[in-house]
Amino acid sequence: MKNIKAYTLLTFSMTIVGSSLVVGKIITNSFPVFLASGLSLFVASIAFLPILLKSEGGLPKIKQKDLLIILAQAFLGTFLYRILLLYGLKYTNAAEGGIITSTTTAVIAVLSFLLLRERLKINKILGVFFSILGVLSINLAVNQTSTGENSFAILGIILIFASVVAEALFSILAKFVSKGVKPVTMAALITMFSFLMFLPFSIFETLRFNIFTPNTYDWISVLYYGLFVTVISFSLWFKGLSMVEASTAGIFLGIVPVSSVLLSYLILKEPFSWFHVLGVLFVIIGIVFILKEPMYETTK
Repeated sequence: MKNIKAYTLLTFSMTIVGSSLVVGKIITNSFPVFLASGLSLFVASIAFLPILLKSEGGLPKIKQKDLLIILAQAFLGTFLYRILLLYGLKYTNAAEGGIITSTTTAVIAVLSFLLLRERLKINKILGVFFSILGVLSINLAVNQTSTGENSFAILGIILIFASVVAEALFSILAKFVSKGVKPVTMAALITMFSFLMFLPFSIFETLRFNIFTPNTYDWISVLYYGLFVTVISFSLWFKGLSMVEASTAGIFLGIVPVSSVLLSYLILKEPFSWFHVLGVLFVIIGIVFILKEPMYETTK
């Protein structure tokens, strides 16, 4: 019964993460990128504040080294990540964006090998290989559905993949944060720091933007991006993670591309391509291989 509850929480968490690509696509059609990010992070910061204070029993006491790492994480994993992702979604669709962002696990494996000299195990090599096949399938989907309207789709893919690299660097930096720093504290501080980074740009865009242009649905999307994607998905994930092993929870990352693809078809009515399905399958296989306990390792 405990596992069923954990699996349910993890499923909902990753479904929400997958929906972020669909919501991000909606937001970029109605708001400037910096303003949309600033508004959603403001909502998330307000929601995180009481959670942080309750978890820490007041304001958290963080070492200077950890604070600097968290600041760097905020820049890479939220500020830079959102800029690249949301601009990328302007040129490609949510289904393709969701599949590409799901290769983060593979990119982390590669960067850990290159930057940290971690041993590249055979399961990770296979995982990276299948993730590459997933991205190649996306390129085939772009070529299949390419029209004059999405001639910049390749640019969108490049920007979204760059956001994946930023997210992977964010995850690698997390390895250097002291174990005493709680995940909820990290998430709250990263969110708040990111909001401050976006704030001056958001104010500048607000002065040039007609706030009456977006409709109610657009404003709800911004609230959803801030509250559900940033706060609730995180809370559900770590609640579920506390009930099962990390390797078991990691398998649920495969829900992200499935969720983003299905929701992009259902909500955004994006064109269907069997190459998208193939890409999802390849990425999920890649995630399973990377998280699988290896039989043996390769040398450095």
